[in-house]
Amino acid sequence: MKKKHIIKRLSIMSFYMLLIVLMMSGCTQQETNSIQASGYTAGTYAAEADGYGGPVKVEVTFSETEITDAEILSHSETAGLGDAALERMKEQILVGQTLAVDTVAGATISSSAMIAAIEDAVQQAGGDVEALKANGVEKPSEGKIEKLEADVVVVGAGASGVSAAIAAADEGANVIIIEKTGAIGGASNLSWAGKFLNSSAAIEDELIIDEEKEIAEWIENNHWRVDAAVIRQYVTQSGETYDWLTEKGYMTQYINFAGEQMHMLPPYETRQETLREMLAESVEKQDGQVFTETAAKQLMTNQAGDVVGVIAEKADGTTLEITAKSVIMATGGYGANAEMVKEYFGFEGVNGGLGQNIGEGIKMAWEAGARVPDNIGGQMLHQTLARATNDLKTEYESFEASYPLMLTYLPNFMNVGTSGARFRDEAATLKAVAAANTSAFHGPYHYVIVSQLQLDSLMAEGMNGVKAPKLPGMPPEFYMDFSDQFTLDNPWENADKVFDSMVEKGHGFKGNTMEELAENAGMDVAVFVETLKNYEEATKTGADTEFGKTADYLISMGEEGPYYAIIAEINNLGSIGGIVVNRNFQVLNEARVPINGLYAVGVEAAGVLYNDTYVGNGVGIGYAFTSGRLGGMQAASHVLGK
Repeated sequence: MKKKHIIKRLSIMSFYMLLIVLMMSGCTQQETNSIQASGYTAGTYAAEADGYGGPVKVEVTFSETEITDAEILSHSETAGLGDAALERMKEQILVGQTLAVDTVAGATISSSAMIAAIEDAVQQAGGDVEALKANGVEKPSEGKIEKLEADVVVVGAGASGVSAAIAAADEGANVIIIEKTGAIGGASNLSWAGKFLNSSAAIEDELIIDEEKEIAEWIENNHWRVDAAVIRQYVTQSGETYDWLTEKGYMTQYINFAGEQMHMLPPYETRQETLREMLAESVEKQDGQVFTETAAKQLMTNQAGDVVGVIAEKADGTTLEITAKSVIMATGGYGANAEMVKEYFGFEGVNGGLGQNIGEGIKMAWEAGARVPDNIGGQMLHQTLARATNDLKTEYESFEASYPLMLTYLPNFMNVGTSGARFRDEAATLKAVAAANTSAFHGPYHYVIVSQLQLDSLMAEGMNGVKAPKLPGMPPEFYMDFSDQFTLDNPWENADKVFDSMVEKGHGFKGNTMEELAENAGMDVAVFVETLKNYEEATKTGADTEFGKTADYLISMGEEGPYYAIIAEINNLGSIGGIVVNRNFQVLNEARVPINGLYAVGVEAAGVLYNDTYVGNGVGIGYAFTSGRLGGMQAASHVLGK
């Protein structure tokens, strides 16, 4: 009896303690709201922050007590990813009345820009930024576990992952595909064309590739350090992939690209929607599921080492435990992981691929027993960039802002490394892969040297003034917004002002003499002076004894300054490889034996195609769709016993 009274008294005391805590919590919340409310001056405030593609401009409206609206006025973020991240940030900030929100996977820069812009507006309105940052929002379903089953799970919804999911579903498999970002299509949303060898369109055009010759030369050019069986799969079956995509409604346009069979992808604005429709018509029609904003965390294995599923986490905090008979890794590589790229390839340039590709898929496969490739490290170095371009676009029209960029693609200008020494025949700039790799081999960036004499010629006669052999070979998206001005004879107005702005913004250097330029750029003065003198001698004699550049490209810089140095960087579109596969796209273990239930497609599985570096033109996208289609079929066959 006494014991019951004690328990009863404790229960009453516990109740009152709980009541006090709740009252205190209520006071604290009221105090927090009071801090925020007392700081706002009602009104609408304009703000902006730098996003992935340029400024993100907003107008934020406040009452005396809360943020009531955040209108996105303009932005240049990636369609389907960056723009969706802006809307997500806006929604979370308004609903939670907080700046402590999680950025969207794969769109961190866009997300951060939206947060920064609204933070600026809060400061303008006199709000307490620190209070808003402290007012976090808990994930509503954190700790919740949901168990699912499927025949095939695909991790990653880029070109290879979507193709794998659709192909597996078409074979009759129940499929779940998960994607950690909010977008479908991955890097294919940014690419311009793919190579599908001997497609029906190419054959109709009578441009037919000798497949056996193509395979033999491919293997030899990569010093035989490749998997010949996987190369054969791609060369002989990628043409079928083109027809398969066409039948699915993902229309591509064939072009004879200087003798190469290239196939332009659909208009950028339609791609993601089309891929979603394809998934709906196959995966979802077969009672499968498509999860976006759902990140894979771990591969599930049994005691025998077989892969039997995936553990993932949804945006709301829910943990998914998905058991499956086949798992396909299509996670896009590690090109955005600067530490991994530096460790495995020694490259410290620009990541021009997707920000979400940080290598966690590869690491999950390694943890499950996948072999680390002997040639790990290969990257898709593919374009040259001028560091100045984005900042110049805030001051000049796109054509003028692209002056430095265009010169990095012309063979008529002297290129030097950071020491001041030349490192190549500048004709390498005429081919994207050659330009990228010759530069990257010598450091994280190089300099393109321009003299006042050359600038004067550009201002007077455009690129004809410096005897440009053709228009700079930049990707179309680099000049789309000034294509009408992108001609050889269009004079470069304000070029001297643009180059001075480049220097002022810290993206290049200037010197009235060659010695001064070397000092300002951090080059070895003696090395650079000797280099420039040797180059000038070559322009006079027409004989480049160092690198053999043709006389047509040897243009004098004159004898007087000033001189400019453009900082030119290399764009890495993504990593190549990381998981070893066989011709059936099964992942191999240390003994090169397939891991039961585990497959890999896309760039994760592309290391078997190349020795150390991607040298293809359109192969990346062609292989993504083809490996996805074939890998999906194989994974489904494993499940269904076909």
